[in-house]
Amino acid sequence: MPSLTTSASAANETASDTADRDVRVYECAILYSCPIAQKDEAALMKEIDSYFHEAGATLVAKDAWGRRGLAYPIKGAKEANVAIYYWEMDPLKLKEVDQSLKISKGILRHLFVKPPKHYQIIKYADVYELWLKERESLDQKRARERQEQLEERVAAQAKRRAKMTTEKKTDKPDAKISGEAIAEGIEKLISDDAIDI
Repeated sequence: MPSLTTSASAANETASDTADRDVRVYECAILYSCPIAQKDEAALMKEIDSYFHEAGATLVAKDAWGRRGLAYPIKGAKEANVAIYYWEMDPLKLKEVDQSLKISKGILRHLFVKPPKHYQIIKYADVYELWLKERESLDQKRARERQEQLEERVAAQAKRRAKMTTEKKTDKPDAKISGEAIAEGIEKLISDDAIDI
């Protein structure tokens, strides 16, 4: 009988522990060295996941940013791979995970942040991809606008040239007429007896 009582009281304690347990979402930014082989990267990610799973954390979201330049060198590295994790975990276990991440060889830096209530998790990688597509379409739009402006300038220049050639044709008297007029003028001068030479 004593064993039944102790097992019942143990079950009650675990039920009350889970009900009383304070669970919060934490954002964890992890910078790890690059370049890194895919095999080594996968092993490092498993190691990071194991630290959190040992602490009883639940993965809410993961956002891999990829390779990024650093503002200053960390352990001689000027670039690092960045991964952002959102873990739901007990705050009492946070220090344990923090210590495990500090001693991990592949990790350059890590940072825990407690987001405010009603924080909306937005995956930077997805937003970045969307921005790249929009930027590409903006670049295409600018290129098209430049092309249209160039075509307009070429068309305007062609109109000016056409106008100048038509004006030259109208200003220039016909060569046949001007030659006849010159010949008549010369004859008149020669036949005119009033000219004193």
